[in-house]
Amino acid sequence: MVASRGNTSNPARIPALGVRLLVLVLVSIVLMYLDHRQNHLDAVRKGLGAAVYPIQLIVDAPVRLWVWLRESTTARNDLQLEVGRLKAERLLTNARLQRLTALEAENARLRALLEARAKVRDEVRVAEIMAVDANPYEHNLVIDIGSTDGVYDGQAIVDADGVVGQVIETGLMTAQAVLISDTDHALPVEVNRNGLRTIAVGTGEIDRLDLPFLPNNADIRAGDLLVTSGLGGAFPAGYPVAVVDSVTRIPQEPFADVTAKPAAALDQVREVMLIWSAPAATEAPEDETSEEETPAAAQESGNE
Repeated sequence: MVASRGNTSNPARIPALGVRLLVLVLVSIVLMYLDHRQNHLDAVRKGLGAAVYPIQLIVDAPVRLWVWLRESTTARNDLQLEVGRLKAERLLTNARLQRLTALEAENARLRALLEARAKVRDEVRVAEIMAVDANPYEHNLVIDIGSTDGVYDGQAIVDADGVVGQVIETGLMTAQAVLISDTDHALPVEVNRNGLRTIAVGTGEIDRLDLPFLPNNADIRAGDLLVTSGLGGAFPAGYPVAVVDSVTRIPQEPFADVTAKPAAALDQVREVMLIWSAPAATEAPEDETSEEETPAAAQESGNE
């Protein structure tokens, strides 16, 4: 009996769900109408927005912090990668610039060699220096061609500016040469101005030659160009050797003290030219003479 009495009293106090929904819908329609017509709820809306904003910040803070950390980390990694890439590119660019500078200098030397080769009548071939003797008392170097290329002992070596040295030992693929500045090297030369002949001797200094066999009254002065005289057969005549640097005449001595500076930069040369003198040019007149004499001899024999 108590339970039934309680059940009959609840529907009288609590409205039905449908009635409550209908009341809420009507209230919402009335509020929207009033807000649309006269904007009575703007103050309420702004107040609610101001009250809710701190809550929105607190709720959104972890997400914003995570996004900021991720972007910061990603940006830092990207910047580090970009800095590394730029450093590598800078090093590569510098290396290429250095190589281009070296290539430019090499091209200039090769052009100078080609221009010098055009002035040379003898057969020549360009060779590259592979090694230089570290002994300060011996001015030797190694070139990258040998006997298989026709190189022979005593062969003359020049560059675009003048005489460099000569071959002293020939291998199959390489050859060893001595510079004209070596103390054991002597070279027959002549003064280009007047044809005065003498011997240029190496001093062991890369930029100085001595001419120890010139008397005090010899016609030589500073600035004279010394060229190969062709005597001795090793060096063809006419190649620049050195420029007279100083002439000191000593009355008490039979010979003057004469020094010269090599025309070639012996300590900077990278490519050289080996000279093959062509004997055919000297033998040709004999062949032509023999061919001209042959008909004459035949005519004499016919007359006999």
